[in-house]
Amino acid sequence: MEQPFRLGAVAYDPKVVTIWEGFKEFFAQAGFAFDYVLYSNYESQVLGHFDGQCDVAWNSPLAWIEAERLATQNGRKASAIAMRDTDRDLTSVVIARRDGDIATLADLKGKRVAVGAKDSPQASLIPLEFIAASGLAPSQDFEVIHFNTGEGKHGDHIGGERDAAKALMAGQADACCILDANRLLFARQASLPGGATRIIAETEPFDHCNFTVFGDAPQAFAARFVELLLAMSYDDPAVRPLLDMEGLKQWLPGRVSGYAALNRAVDRFNFLDGFLAAR
Repeated sequence: MEQPFRLGAVAYDPKVVTIWEGFKEFFAQAGFAFDYVLYSNYESQVLGHFDGQCDVAWNSPLAWIEAERLATQNGRKASAIAMRDTDRDLTSVVIARRDGDIATLADLKGKRVAVGAKDSPQASLIPLEFIAASGLAPSQDFEVIHFNTGEGKHGDHIGGERDAAKALMAGQADACCILDANRLLFARQASLPGGATRIIAETEPFDHCNFTVFGDAPQAFAARFVELLLAMSYDDPAVRPLLDMEGLKQWLPGRVSGYAALNRAVDRFNFLDGFLAAR
């Protein structure tokens, strides 16, 4: 029996099973043997992938950096082979209440800033590094209030961001940091009432998830995996529901140019020192 090409993915939501079962069926119809392994958190996934439990991992941006640095530390190579169209050129925003007195990052001195989970690239690491680069040290020049919903899932569970937005509106925080796309989502859902907030700063664009392989992955299988992904068409009624569930319209080749801001954050806050030291 042919050994399937195994994907590692984090179960941040029950729909993850539905998504990858659908992809498994899609790949089977193309004659491609595929299976998946689910993990409860990204650190377990990265280590499991490194130890050969899966051939490719659907990594968060932080998990990509964990995998890439772990590989380099051990004389191996990690590559980002594919990503969604929606993974490219995202931004995070620092927002404040429109009826408040915060209009610039400098106004955050001595204030309370609500953020998502500690390991969320978009709602904690990247925006806090952005503020730090402006001259204000988190937890020294201003208070950081973390909402750690789904810690270990690297912000894939957006409950922490939603709680940060609610804290801002309830007056429990003076500003909050969230993904700009989630700002728009929360406005539609009334978590952030229209016109009640203003953006005081926006980060540089960054990239989100990617499919990661190590250099010793079965290359022919990895190439076929990417070929099938890139061939998926949103116009195909059988494929569209899968793409909708995974939040994209088109798969694109992987790239790593969009992780500079997160790399800076990881370095500034020494965020992965414990993880890397353990291996």
